Amino acid sequence: MKQGLLIDMDGVIYSGELLIEGADRFINNLIKKDIPFTFMTNNSQRTRLEVVRKLKHLGIDVTVDHVYTSAMATGKFLGDQGSHGTAYVLGEGGLLTSLHENGITLVNTDPEFVVLGEGRNFTLEMVQRAVDMILAGAKFITTNRDPSPKKPGWNNLGIAATTAMIEEATGRKAFVTGKPSPVMMRSARKYLGLETGGTTVIGDTMETDIQGGVQMGYKTILVLSGIAQKEDLSNYAFKPDLISSSIDKIELPLRWWEG
Repeated sequence: MKQGLLIDMDGVIYSGELLIEGADRFINNLIKKDIPFTFMTNNSQRTRLEVVRKLKHLGIDVTVDHVYTSAMATGKFLGDQGSHGTAYVLGEGGLLTSLHENGITLVNTDPEFVVLGEGRNFTLEMVQRAVDMILAGAKFITTNRDPSPKKPGWNNLGIAATTAMIEEATGRKAFVTGKPSPVMMRSARKYLGLETGGTTVIGDTMETDIQGGVQMGYKTILVLSGIAQKEDLSNYAFKPDLISSSIDKIELPLRWWEG
């Protein structure tokens, strides 16, 4: 069976603008050994090319084919709902591009969907317009529910906060397409051409990467270079198949590949 990896980025490959030590060596090893992988990110703001450029700046040379974003998962999901869908979008670059590529028409009135992604360029007036559209019958989609890091000086409310605001104002729950939603976990696997039994997720958060992988029946590896702390793992009803201090300490081939 073909084996491959779905790899989270922030907290696994880099922290903010800094490369996590050894992440470049691990990725170069995957390329050298021709092991299928894709970076699986909940960030819907950046285009794939922007992701590639950031990685190149950090010393990791990959192509856009190595990137799968929640924007791509959202675009594919809405495209699969039926042809010629319309959407009012609170979001930027990567999300707008993906919706367009999947045949979704962006509109300012009477949309079928209201789609929320990361961004700093939409206003409270635009949020209020989205609320009115949802109350009038538009379906509410959000690319992910990643929380704010809750740090002073952070320049973005966080998409979870914006989602909660719209949910409170409309009384409607958002349908989430990004991790840990099966929508993204499944579409990323299919993007790589993998079967369930040949898919391994590498991430730094129990609530998104690991939970999503466990729910889909994938193997999971938790790295402790990001959000998750080892002492907190007993709080969860599920556990990863492997825990590593960082991605560079993961030994290939993985033990479940050998069978």
